[in-house]
Amino acid sequence: MQTFPVEIGVILPSVATQRAQKLDIATAARHAEEIGLDGVWHGDHLSIGVPVLDCAIALAVAAAATERIQIGTSVYVPALRPLAWAAKQIASLQHVSGGRLQLGVGSGGGPAQWAAAGIPYGQSGTRTDTALRVLPELLAGKRAALPDTAEPIDIELAPPVPVPPVLVGNDSAPARRRVAELGDGWFPSLIPPARVAAGLSEITELAAQHQRPAPTVTIGATGVLGTGADLPTRAEIAAGISHNYGKSIEETLPIPITGSIEQAAERIAAYQAAGAHHFVIGIAGGDWRGQCELLAQVRSTLR
Repeated sequence: MQTFPVEIGVILPSVATQRAQKLDIATAARHAEEIGLDGVWHGDHLSIGVPVLDCAIALAVAAAATERIQIGTSVYVPALRPLAWAAKQIASLQHVSGGRLQLGVGSGGGPAQWAAAGIPYGQSGTRTDTALRVLPELLAGKRAALPDTAEPIDIELAPPVPVPPVLVGNDSAPARRRVAELGDGWFPSLIPPARVAAGLSEITELAAQHQRPAPTVTIGATGVLGTGADLPTRAEIAAGISHNYGKSIEETLPIPITGSIEQAAERIAAYQAAGAHHFVIGIAGGDWRGQCELLAQVRSTLR
């Protein structure tokens, strides 16, 4: 198995966190870069019941405020948009960031979000497959057919950009198939190391059948480091995951990354041993900047 040095990125602060901690996207992204983290990431949601920024705009701000750090989508849902507009957004992010984009792609969000976008939820899978097949041509500036238009139309977008790494989210069977056939990397979230190892073995075998290389593995994780009465406990974070994703507390209790620098490094090392090398961590509480600094210490420990 190919090995990589560990990379740790962080989800940019939510609107609620920005307001509470007097923090904006540009400041947050610069802070993550200055302390040595590898990436800043943002989710892609239309409406989830709480204030949320547009993914492309938030990441464009982060890109403009930084020079080195990767910017990533965690995860972008291209099928919610006309394919040409999705390609234009992605190409623009790749252009303004100077080629630093990591393109996490998914097909989720729940039926209500798809209805709000005017897209039948039942088309989410097929539209995602189509996007993954056509986006590389569009981003590279090649003329490509748009199958989601009323009449077949060929289009060529400019400026052309280097196609970013495509990281397919989720641990479902369709997602693992997409990784093997169409992705550069696998981007599952909130799963234990044993599940990472099993899923990677399956995807690697499927990829070989398509004469494609084994994917990289990026893990979506959550947690909070250190101790304090103001910080959520592992059990509280796990209960939130259990409620939001319909999993048992027994399944979710091992997932949050919590505790000391050494304990967090040990948890991440277990994922590394299972085949992961890049981690995207959502901070579950506490001071966002301070938590980033602790994550940077974890990164240094693992290196």
